[in-house]
Amino acid sequence: MKNVILTALLSVIAVVSGYVEELDDKFNEYRRNELWLVEFYAPWCTYCHTFEPIWYEVGAELKSLGSPVNVGKMDTTLHTNIASELNIRGYPTIKLFKGDLSFDYKGPRTKDAIIEFTNRVSGPVVRPLSSVQLFQHVMSRHDLIFVYIGGESFLKNEYYKAATEYIVYTYFFSASVKVLPKAVTLQDVPVVAVFKDGTYYLYNESNGNLSSWINRERFPSYFQIDSFSLYQMGEQSKFVALAVVDEKNPSEESIRYKTLMERLSTEYRDHYKSDYQFGYMDGNEYINGLIMGEVVMPSIIVLNMTIDGYFLPESKIETIEDLLLFLNRVLDGSATLLGGNGYLQCTKRAFFKAKSTVVFMFQTAPVFSCFVVGLPVGVVVMVIWGTCTAVPVDDEKPEEGATASPGKKAKELQPDNTEKTSEAKKED
Repeated sequence: MKNVILTALLSVIAVVSGYVEELDDKFNEYRRNELWLVEFYAPWCTYCHTFEPIWYEVGAELKSLGSPVNVGKMDTTLHTNIASELNIRGYPTIKLFKGDLSFDYKGPRTKDAIIEFTNRVSGPVVRPLSSVQLFQHVMSRHDLIFVYIGGESFLKNEYYKAATEYIVYTYFFSASVKVLPKAVTLQDVPVVAVFKDGTYYLYNESNGNLSSWINRERFPSYFQIDSFSLYQMGEQSKFVALAVVDEKNPSEESIRYKTLMERLSTEYRDHYKSDYQFGYMDGNEYINGLIMGEVVMPSIIVLNMTIDGYFLPESKIETIEDLLLFLNRVLDGSATLLGGNGYLQCTKRAFFKAKSTVVFMFQTAPVFSCFVVGLPVGVVVMVIWGTCTAVPVDDEKPEEGATASPGKKAKELQPDNTEKTSEAKKED
């Protein structure tokens, strides 16, 4: 009840203060002339109700920072044409509109993460680094950045195209050779570099096209992976090797698994960089939903996000040699693939997700969930009750020559054959 009151209060404050604007069909007329960050929601969506206070905080924060970005929200059940035009499939969906372009937000539903995305995407696609001090400042703030080094070239044009596509995930910069750190040595320019993991890597044509290389390199070699970054990895062709651990109660085995994964990501980077993304995940809730079972913590698991498949080691992982053997068996096809996207698995997953959604709804908003679930159930019950209790219409036709006088039923004027027979007998 307190959450409902707080949400309602925040709604009033946000609307009155102008932090968040409720949008309508006229949005298409002016969105190309302004910067807009918009949440598309549905009134029946429990996730949207849970997310609502965070969205108002985003609007207030951007307003206080003097951001040129307007913040709005749109009910897609009322404005179905715009929702269809923008291909809104899930709720809540967050988009940033910048001229004729729109950018989907795919990160965590937190205020800080959304504001970081907004500031990154609303600014220049490629930002110039004009001094050594500015370069160092950017490096201190970001774990991973892409930098184009050099003057005008065909590579620069390709870099700007790729930056427009991947700006939703990370930052893109340009610089001259003279502002680079002294540790950076280049054989030739122009070139594109990614700075991550405390070092840097250079793009060359043997890595494939630039856009594909950026897509592969936009993650650190090893990092804490959450459900949002794991979902993004479905766009890649890499396996995801995870140590699933409990960070709140770390055990000796958890620390060993994390250490093994981190060692692999650095010592065997060149060998596995095209095949594996390494990381660890705190908690097993998301993995349990993915495999529709329970992964014991701590454990090692390899995911194939393109087909929702997974691999589990058949024996305990004790050393880095054990882990290498397991990863190589996945690559050569000798490890057993579990899960997948077959018809039976898709049906089971749809049922599992529906069940999980209903449970989450009742846990977070029981009153609203009872209304949402109870209303259609009540309608169905009423229809069934009405059908079962309806009085059937007598479809017997009157005999020829019989007429019904006003106020009398045809049945009253038409006694059945048994009655006629007895009357005839009396007359006899």
